Amino acid sequence: MALSAYVPAIVAALLGVGIGYLASRQLGSQKAEHVDGKIEEKLAAAKQKVQALRAETEREVQELREKAEKEADARRNQIIELETRVAERETKLTTKIESVEQKEQELASTKEALEKDRAKLAHALEEEQKHLTEISGLTAAQAAERIMEQMEEQTKEEIVRRVRKLEQEGETQLEEKARNILSTVVQRYAASHIAENSTSYVDVPDASMIGRIIGKEGRNIQHIERLTGCEIVIDETPNSIMISGFSPVRRQVAKRAIEALIKDGRVHPGRIEEVVEEAKKKINDDIREAGEATVYDLGIVDFPPQLVHLVGRMKYRTSYRQNILKHSWEAAHIAIMLAEELGANVNIAKKATLLHDIGKAIDHEVEGNHVEIGEKIMRKFGIKEEIIKAAAAHHEDYPFDTREAIIVQVADAISAARPGARKENTGEYVKRMEDLEQIAASYAGVKKAYAIYAGREIRVFVEPHEIDDLAAIKLAQSIAKQIEQELTYPGDVKVNVIRETRADALAR
Repeated sequence: MALSAYVPAIVAALLGVGIGYLASRQLGSQKAEHVDGKIEEKLAAAKQKVQALRAETEREVQELREKAEKEADARRNQIIELETRVAERETKLTTKIESVEQKEQELASTKEALEKDRAKLAHALEEEQKHLTEISGLTAAQAAERIMEQMEEQTKEEIVRRVRKLEQEGETQLEEKARNILSTVVQRYAASHIAENSTSYVDVPDASMIGRIIGKEGRNIQHIERLTGCEIVIDETPNSIMISGFSPVRRQVAKRAIEALIKDGRVHPGRIEEVVEEAKKKINDDIREAGEATVYDLGIVDFPPQLVHLVGRMKYRTSYRQNILKHSWEAAHIAIMLAEELGANVNIAKKATLLHDIGKAIDHEVEGNHVEIGEKIMRKFGIKEEIIKAAAAHHEDYPFDTREAIIVQVADAISAARPGARKENTGEYVKRMEDLEQIAASYAGVKKAYAIYAGREIRVFVEPHEIDDLAAIKLAQSIAKQIEQELTYPGDVKVNVIRETRADALAR
């Protein structure tokens, strides 16, 4: 009873299990079909992508193959061209080598023949020298030395005499031609513009004093010219002596010396030397005072005394007829106003402008242009680098690194460009005078050199123990030749070399 009661339940359970299994199997079959469809779709899409990539790869491979073939063809053509050139050069080189070898053979033959001839000549010369030695009793070196000494003594005076004769004949011919050359008129016309800034005058109370200044046979006036380097002209203006020279310092020394001689009344070479030295000392004091007055006016208090003295020396220097000290002082005041308006450093602009032409205060014996010389001077006296750079840039040879440098250049241009500030003719004239003296002074044995007569003559004083009469003539010719090659000038320039010997004794 009990078992029969559970049979329906068991049967129902088995049916449920069977029905569930069938249902789950059918559902699984449907899911499997759905998954298979998706896989086939993805495989189809992947095949399409693979085909597309394969086609793209084949196309790129084809392009690379074509490009490589073109490059290979180009390289092949270059190689063929280079091989052709190399072959041509090898052919030419082979031809040249053959030609050189042939010439070497010819030279070797010629050298061998020359060596044989040289040996024969050497043997003949040796035999001749032996023969001469036996006859004269002198060696070859002794005979040659004796002959040279005799020839030098015999020909030295003759050479000097002939050279002087040729110079006189040449001067006569040149003077004859010069009368027919128009350039002499141009030279006189230029001299009229130069005179006002290259001459000074001294008033003389009476004609007797002029005669004493001239001295016996011109001894006194020649001594003044020799000591001062200026030309002293007497007869152009009544009761007046004209002093001509391109250097203002030399003219001022000569003027003060002549004024002192006239006041003292004693005129002789010894007194002339004394008053010239005194005049040089007074000029030196004047230079110092001018420099001190200039820096005081500009409010500069930290310049060393040596630099202040160089500033004062600019008082006796001109550039294109413009006084350099006045120009520098004027340009410095302009620079102060410009710096104040532009907000620049007034102190740097002021000092750089005052010192921008300081190189012109040095005489021509120092090498370099005035900008380079000015840089050396400023560095020597410890001037700050910014001042040096600003001063050096005023001719645009150096870059304008600061506003102060531009201000210096502008102030310099304003001062130089104002009406009546400069005359180019005088600047060129002074430059020519300096070049003449510099060329003459560059030779060994030269003691002093002065350009006079507006550059028509250069007087060169030499050391008598270093330069003899013949060497003096050669020196004059060498200086004249260098002047012709390096300078441009109107008319002629006479080179006068003076060899003077002095003997002093003291009576007690």
